[in-house]
Amino acid sequence: MIFATLFQPDTMDNIYLYMIIALAILAIADLVVGVSNDAVNFLNSAIGSKAISFKTIMIVASVGVAVGAVFSSGMMEVARKGIFNPSEFMFNEIMIIFMAVMITDILLLDFFNSVGMPTSTTVSIVFELLGAAVAIALIKIGHDGGDFGDVINYINTSKASQIIFGILLSVVVAFSVGAFVQWVSRLLLSYNFENKAPWVGALFGGFALTSITYFIFMKGLKGTSYAKESFDILGGGTMSHFLETKVFAIVVVSSIIWSLLSLALIVFAKTNIYKLIILVGTFALALAFAGNDLVNFIGVPVAAYNAFLAWSASGVPAYEFPMTVLAEKVPTNNWLLFGAGMIMVLTLWFSSKAKGVVKTSLDLASQSETKERFQPNFLSRGFVRSAVLISQFTAYILPNSWQAKIDKQFEVPVIAISKNKSLELPAFDLVRAAVNLMIAAVLISIATSYKLPLSTTYVTFMVAMGSSLADRAWGAESAVYRVAGVINVIGGWFFTAFSAFTAAALVAYLLNLNITVMFPILLVIAFALLIRSSVVHSKKSKEVKAEDSLIKAESSSVQGVIHESASNIANVVKRGNKIYTNAINGLAKQDLVSLKKNQKQVNKLSIELEDLRNNIFYFIKNLDESSVGASNFYINILGYLQDMAQSLEYISKVSYKHINNNHKKLKFNQIKELKEVDASVEALFHDMKLAFDSRSFEEIGKILRRKEEVFNILSEKIQKQVERTRTEESSPKNTTLYFGVLLETKDLLKATMSLLEEYHNAHDASVKPATISNNDEEE
Repeated sequence: MIFATLFQPDTMDNIYLYMIIALAILAIADLVVGVSNDAVNFLNSAIGSKAISFKTIMIVASVGVAVGAVFSSGMMEVARKGIFNPSEFMFNEIMIIFMAVMITDILLLDFFNSVGMPTSTTVSIVFELLGAAVAIALIKIGHDGGDFGDVINYINTSKASQIIFGILLSVVVAFSVGAFVQWVSRLLLSYNFENKAPWVGALFGGFALTSITYFIFMKGLKGTSYAKESFDILGGGTMSHFLETKVFAIVVVSSIIWSLLSLALIVFAKTNIYKLIILVGTFALALAFAGNDLVNFIGVPVAAYNAFLAWSASGVPAYEFPMTVLAEKVPTNNWLLFGAGMIMVLTLWFSSKAKGVVKTSLDLASQSETKERFQPNFLSRGFVRSAVLISQFTAYILPNSWQAKIDKQFEVPVIAISKNKSLELPAFDLVRAAVNLMIAAVLISIATSYKLPLSTTYVTFMVAMGSSLADRAWGAESAVYRVAGVINVIGGWFFTAFSAFTAAALVAYLLNLNITVMFPILLVIAFALLIRSSVVHSKKSKEVKAEDSLIKAESSSVQGVIHESASNIANVVKRGNKIYTNAINGLAKQDLVSLKKNQKQVNKLSIELEDLRNNIFYFIKNLDESSVGASNFYINILGYLQDMAQSLEYISKVSYKHINNNHKKLKFNQIKELKEVDASVEALFHDMKLAFDSRSFEEIGKILRRKEEVFNILSEKIQKQVERTRTEESSPKNTTLYFGVLLETKDLLKATMSLLEEYHNAHDASVKPATISNNDEEE
């Protein structure tokens, strides 16, 4: 109804009211997508260390977010005048800038949430404001016949450059400081930190809790209205002034008090001080997130609402009303802040995308082996080689006795656990989690004292990566993948800045063309994309375990592996049958789209089989001496399955390549013969699937007796093509393709028959399958 009304002739009087309503809705959407991405900032240390239950973590984080939201009014000025000079713009122009920023922001953050990558909401809002303001400024300059250099008058260059420098500097500083403090902490505490003398934990607790509580004062109390009031106890000074001028005294007194309290808790209450640090740190970072980043979500709509109220009261046309009002300090309504905090808390509990972003950070910081989602690149390989050389040089100059003592402190305790259960282990221990929270708190406190809207994402992520490096979590097996992941995330941050600037500028330009037409169109497009993204993500979430996904073996005997692997064989055969048929049909119909989809399916199958092969190490480690035969059987089965996948991959690839290159289609006789081969393969695979699904391994002997029949069909087709090539065939590409498909089908069937023979020879119906007992499953 609103959109229909916008196209009426008198809508220019109401268009800005509709824009305020739209901005309010966009603010709610931005809170949801923003929290989904930024939850990683304060959840990853607590979740990764498994120090406390997930429910407790969420309750503490929720309280922190709610409190921080109420304390955040001071930072709202960034959205009002931090990036551009509001007095240079008229009301109609400022509304275009704010609308462009909000539309761009929700789409950009939702994109990063969907791919599970942490990015900075601070960077996105800063560069969106910058991009939209520059676009409108250039339009004004062009209209007035000014010079390009005049754009500097519209932008608050000193503040913008200060913000950008602070953000970039945080990446290097956070990584370096995180790595150094973690290295020193591990050197002093080792992995047996819980067995150290009570005074060691007390000193660590005192230092960590001092850092975190001072951070709470800087981020919490300093942002409230009370901090600017005079108190007699402070000699008539304000709390804000006291916090800024008495830093050393506050730190010393706090350290003594917290150290003594920590010692008392350890000795008398038997408290695990590291868990307490993680609990307080999680609250502090959640508070910091809400206090520092709430401006990124509602700062723009609040500024727009203030501007709208001032313009409405003026009675001046929108294009003649300058926005000097935004340069003034206006307190934000506490109820509005509280409402925003509640939306953030609800999102924290119910957002599935937040879990995906947290998982990316935890996987990159994990002490144990994980499924690496990033592929190595030349940069990651170069960094790892450089690090290895530096490590070798350090080992060379240090005395052997020193090196041995250092290595002992970094020696990780060995926990006997199967690969499947490794996901239940903490990603890292309590010391690293405490260091991550402590260092992030200190760095953000320092940034706040200098009034820099530092990216909490950059700080927390880079501290976690620095501590991972120092803690030797990136070993020879995983370093190249983890470094590639960090490079990908940092690259994503630069992409955030570039895309935020460009997209906001483009949206501002489009809105400026005709606001009554473009405003509803762009709004509908934005919400349509959000809904589509949500639907796609929901579908992916429901497919947690696909019907045909492959499972890892855990059995400790040959008969156990036979029964466990039967499901995998049935799945591979079913999917292989479909892939083979789709390839033949795609060739027959010259269906490029179908062949391309087929390639994706075979690639997915190959990746799953590769995961099973990667599990062989853990499978063999779990076997006892009497069950080594199970490993031989399992390795052979996986080898045959991979051979089958490689044949299917080749057939799919050459079929797609032939059609994609627009070569001559196969002749009728060739297609007919391939269809006959396909029918024979389909019948064979269908019987195999039935046998493995029903565990009727006795049927395998009957299938094997058809071996000669299947191979004779293939030999006959190959012979026919040889005769055709000698007499009538004129297309070398067709001949190559046809022979390639037939010969690879022969290899596919060889691998299939070898697999069946392995099962036929190993299966013994009289033996009951044995499996590894896991007490963990009861817990």
